[in-house]
Amino acid sequence: MMNKIQSFFSWILASKIRLILALVLLIGAGFGTYKLFLAKSAQPQYQTATVEKGSIVASVSASGSILSANFVPLTTQAQGTVTQVYIKDGQQVIQGQKLMDIDLTSVGAQKNASNWAAYLSAKNALTTAQTNLFTLQSTMFSKWNVFMTLAQSTTYQNADGSPNLPQRQDAPFNIAQDDWLAAQATYANQQSVVSQTQSSLNSAWLAYQASAPTITAPQAGKVTDITAVPGMSIDGATTAQRVAVIRSEGNPLATFNLSEIDVASAKVGQKATITLDSLPNRSFTGAVMSVDHVGSTTSNVTNYPVIIQFDTNNPEILPNMTASANIITQTKENVLLVPSSAIQTQSGQSVVRILKNNQVQNVTVETGLSSDTQTEIVSGLSEGETVITGTVSTTSSSGNSPFSTFGSGNRTSGGNAVRVIGR
Repeated sequence: MMNKIQSFFSWILASKIRLILALVLLIGAGFGTYKLFLAKSAQPQYQTATVEKGSIVASVSASGSILSANFVPLTTQAQGTVTQVYIKDGQQVIQGQKLMDIDLTSVGAQKNASNWAAYLSAKNALTTAQTNLFTLQSTMFSKWNVFMTLAQSTTYQNADGSPNLPQRQDAPFNIAQDDWLAAQATYANQQSVVSQTQSSLNSAWLAYQASAPTITAPQAGKVTDITAVPGMSIDGATTAQRVAVIRSEGNPLATFNLSEIDVASAKVGQKATITLDSLPNRSFTGAVMSVDHVGSTTSNVTNYPVIIQFDTNNPEILPNMTASANIITQTKENVLLVPSSAIQTQSGQSVVRILKNNQVQNVTVETGLSSDTQTEIVSGLSEGETVITGTVSTTSSSGNSPFSTFGSGNRTSGGNAVRVIGR
């Protein structure tokens, strides 16, 4: 009986040992599987793209506004009451056409008469200046004739026609020469006087027209934005009052400010795309008409104005609208391109990481043009190679769960996520 009991307990002990060994083997296998899974999950995943051939456009961006170059404000400095308006909104007019009549107040009439007197005075001054110019011109030619006759005489000129320099040191020769040069300088000075009096005459005429009881069109165009009606009071004594706008033919102009970095690449004739805040779903094209390389500084920020003319006219484009432009500085066709996110800088050199035979390699490259999203590769890569644009995720092997969610890394649109195995 005792032997049976001992055999029973021996069997139980042996069973427990086998169970423990089985559990140990099971746990070992599970741990090995876990380590293998963890090792695999620790491999980095990369966002990739393929080196392709294509076109690249380099541009600089700028902000600005629409100019009123094609809009001429029709203003008056008259004082009185509008009696007649001869135009309608949208009507075509010619230069000099009568647009409105104003019944001037006594103050307005006095101002207009004073401006007329100033105009007549400026006109007389111009006539006098022109008369003096003719007189001085005659004097200059007379002095020149005296000098040339003396200079070509046998006293001051050799037989071969060359000047007799020793004799030309005499006082009579120098006096004749100085008289001619002085007359020439006086004549040139009088030409400036004539130009100045002409400007004064133009200014006086404009002042008279601005205060006149009749408003006429300063140029041909389409009348818009009429703000005067019969019976309305006009008071342009201190500030000229706008009564209408004349829109001339021509494509709109816009001014934009470039930074000191971008202005060097802007050139007259370059094409540009333009968008307006007020027309968000529209895009326009244009060309650079002028580049100001002097610029202006405000609050320690220097801006360089650039004027762009639209390729087409559009009635929805109005003065002072906010606009943005992309000026195309350079384009290239059939070049190797990679996403700009693939380019890294190491020790002053441009480097790209590529996947080759499932291995990551660093390749030094020479870059060319860059756009907002792409960069030209001049040398170092070939078409069809796979470049790394960013890391999608990397899971650490130190105590992290194999079921951790991948974090968001740098992503490039259109790329592929690749896990590198066996590094």
